[in-house]
Amino acid sequence: MESNLTLTGFLKHVAVKFPTRRAISVSGKFNVTHARLHQLMEHAASQLVAAGVNPSDVVALTFPNTIELVIMFLAVIRVRATAAPLNSAYTSEEFEFYLSDSESKLLLIAKEGNEAAEAAANKLNIPQIAVTLPHSDSDVSLIPTSPLSDSESVSKIVNEPSDVALFLHTSGTTSRPKGVPLTQHNLVSSVNNIKSVYKLTESDSTVIVLPLFHVHGLIAGLLSSLGAGGSVTLPASGRFSASSFWSDMKNYNATWYTAVPTIHQILLDRHLSNPESSYPKLRFIRSCSAALAPSILSRLEEAFGAPVLEAYAMTEATHLMCSNPLPENGPHLPASVGKPVGQEMAILDENGVVQGPDSKGEICIRGPNVTKGYKNYPEANKSAFQFGWFHTGDVGYLDSDGYLHLVGRIKELINRGGEKISPIEVDAVLVSHPDIAQAVAFGVPDDKYGEEINCAVIPREGSKIDEAEVMGFCKKNLAAFKVPKKVFMTDSLPKTATGKIQRRLVAEHFLAQISTAKVHKFGA
Repeated sequence: MESNLTLTGFLKHVAVKFPTRRAISVSGKFNVTHARLHQLMEHAASQLVAAGVNPSDVVALTFPNTIELVIMFLAVIRVRATAAPLNSAYTSEEFEFYLSDSESKLLLIAKEGNEAAEAAANKLNIPQIAVTLPHSDSDVSLIPTSPLSDSESVSKIVNEPSDVALFLHTSGTTSRPKGVPLTQHNLVSSVNNIKSVYKLTESDSTVIVLPLFHVHGLIAGLLSSLGAGGSVTLPASGRFSASSFWSDMKNYNATWYTAVPTIHQILLDRHLSNPESSYPKLRFIRSCSAALAPSILSRLEEAFGAPVLEAYAMTEATHLMCSNPLPENGPHLPASVGKPVGQEMAILDENGVVQGPDSKGEICIRGPNVTKGYKNYPEANKSAFQFGWFHTGDVGYLDSDGYLHLVGRIKELINRGGEKISPIEVDAVLVSHPDIAQAVAFGVPDDKYGEEINCAVIPREGSKIDEAEVMGFCKKNLAAFKVPKKVFMTDSLPKTATGKIQRRLVAEHFLAQISTAKVHKFGA
């Protein structure tokens, strides 16, 4: 089927196949079926055409996790424009950077508005439209409204696999954020990969935990569910809330959920202090976007009675690259991110030579889900696509069973006097201590070794653990050269907009605290 080469065509096919099945619920408010979602999207698409949106225009969207965001995202890509979802918590300077870097022609916002986004758009002369779906029987209303277009104009628009449908920025761990264009074909390939590895069907249901301006929530949570004919529930508040999560999961018969380790931790901590009377029977729990320590994985499985499948993903791969299989398809290995799904993967050395099992090197991929290249960034593209593979910037190895083990970002590996230390390994040891809730290891400049290892630790609530105990525990469980030389005890860690803990941010944050003490004092 030709239309299955685009996400839009694929979802239309789903709406015909499962018209009366629930597609989206807004918790406690209303449900929308697949057929109704398709109607809402087509009507919104005709309004976008009336508002002057042309194919390949970039349309920025900034909303909480609401049904308006879902409908408008699908409508933007339906009219062959490019959707650029943005975090509604950005400052006006950040909005200005993202709006101008993406060359957005229009900004869609929630009816309650967003001062920072509007200020940035005004400065850049970008028109804004507020969107609201008053109730499930009405159409989406756009303000200011355009003279209503006839739906004929939309029915004539044909979506192409090569249309750039989604434009996101990488989190930019080492440099300015890079723009990643993803096509209709990238999106549908990734949705099919996710559906196949987790066997998602129309009977699956999930609660959206993660923000939809990021590939994890958008592709793995939302679009893969819709593509399977299944359903998603959006929290009433438009964002994740630990206090309503399990009641939403139960009320809407959820069969799985996907989240980042930080959120799994929050749910675990809540389970310890305030457990639910019962938990829903889940097929699986998925973890992605950062390393999940084996000790946390086993605690999650024990607490919620479902297999926890760790996966590996990045924006440039339209999310999924590898995943641990469902129990019936093979073992899931703690500390491994599983096997490649729907794409080729190789471990290359710096000369582009493919490495054998258990040999470390850079993880490289190719497949229909991989971006064609960063926008306006020729030098980044040159290094990212060397030797005919896309280079992830991560170091890892494939074991003899084909499971991938991550060692860390190339730039985050700690080089202590020539010994390469994986911060992921140190993190895993730290959080296996019963009194440690979260931990991050990072490299700091050192006169003697070039780099030395430090870590930041969040103790579990009510525990009295101190720096000496953390060091003692590390000495028992790590080779001497991997033991952190300094431990920062803290109650919070700096995170990126998507809730990721970035080592560079953490390192800067804690080093800033001691740098004042390190300044050499000269004699008067």
